Amino acid sequence: MPDEFTPTILIVDDAPENLAVLSELLQPLYRVRVANSGPKALRIAATLPCPDLILLDVMMPEMDGYQAFEHLRKDPATAYIPVIFVTAMDNTESELRGLEMGALDYIAKPIIPTVLLSRVRTHLELKRARDWLRGQNSYLEAEVSNRIAESELIQEVSIRALAHLAEIRDPETGNHILRTQHYVQKLAQELRALPRFAEILTDHYIQILARSAPLHDIGKVGIPDCILQKPGPLTPEEWAVMKTHAYLGSEAIETAERDASLKVEFLALAKEIAHWHHEKWDGSGYPDGLKGDAIPVSARVMALADVFDALISRRVYKNPMPLEEVQRILLAGRGQHFDPDMVDMFLAHFDAFCDIHERHRDPEPD
Repeated sequence: MPDEFTPTILIVDDAPENLAVLSELLQPLYRVRVANSGPKALRIAATLPCPDLILLDVMMPEMDGYQAFEHLRKDPATAYIPVIFVTAMDNTESELRGLEMGALDYIAKPIIPTVLLSRVRTHLELKRARDWLRGQNSYLEAEVSNRIAESELIQEVSIRALAHLAEIRDPETGNHILRTQHYVQKLAQELRALPRFAEILTDHYIQILARSAPLHDIGKVGIPDCILQKPGPLTPEEWAVMKTHAYLGSEAIETAERDASLKVEFLALAKEIAHWHHEKWDGSGYPDGLKGDAIPVSARVMALADVFDALISRRVYKNPMPLEEVQRILLAGRGQHFDPDMVDMFLAHFDAFCDIHERHRDPEPD
């Protein structure tokens, strides 16, 4: 007696006598559903429980078996159901057409019961094996996805932990790390609309760029407290020491790269950002005085995000600037401090960057 684990077979034939013969032959062993036309077969095939096998007549009015088969393959819900063509057209050309379309087998009428039962049993066993493999593959894919997600989470937490080392030494920055990460991601996404950036700013690059951004000031851990935490202006000598944080940061990241047994992709961008995010478009920045497009895209994006956050945020030595003044300073830096196209794009979406700042605003001082 068929139960819930018994395979389901859909028989499709426009002749009632053929449906009756095949049903009588298969019902003792399987759950049987019948359809007397192609359209009805498609409706039944897409209804749970889906058939494990379809016996499909070729010669039918309205929609023949070949047409019905094409519809089955186009629907994701029925694409994997194995199909055996059953037809009175006993010629090689018809058989080849069915097999070339993707049918598993081709049985000619009149039906020989033992042949039909043998082929049905064989193809159901093959389907069980394919389903098992598909299930195993899905499990393995899920496991790989979980491991990748876990690895990326560990990587992100590690980056944040390292970045907060610098933040602890320089506590006035508050949520600066989080905000600049979001500024960088937003600006990079918008810059993709420009042809000069479209090739480099792929989804993957932007993901790695945003992940790397928190390490831009990691080199500050090497700056003495008397300079890093000085409330007033720095002397020229102190400023020279402060500027070394760009080199110190990139050197630390490069050391980590050398120690890694495999290439870690985000470290390359993190090193670029740490080393060159204080370079200026006109060549007057530090540490290497790079100019224009010689400055990596990652560092140019970070430079704009970093300055914007410094202007709009409260610091020990200053109040946040009015938004109009922030816009004026960024515009004045166009072509001097910053890549002109990046300034234009930033100002075009200025409200969105202000919203990011509001969402991650520093707590008010006691």
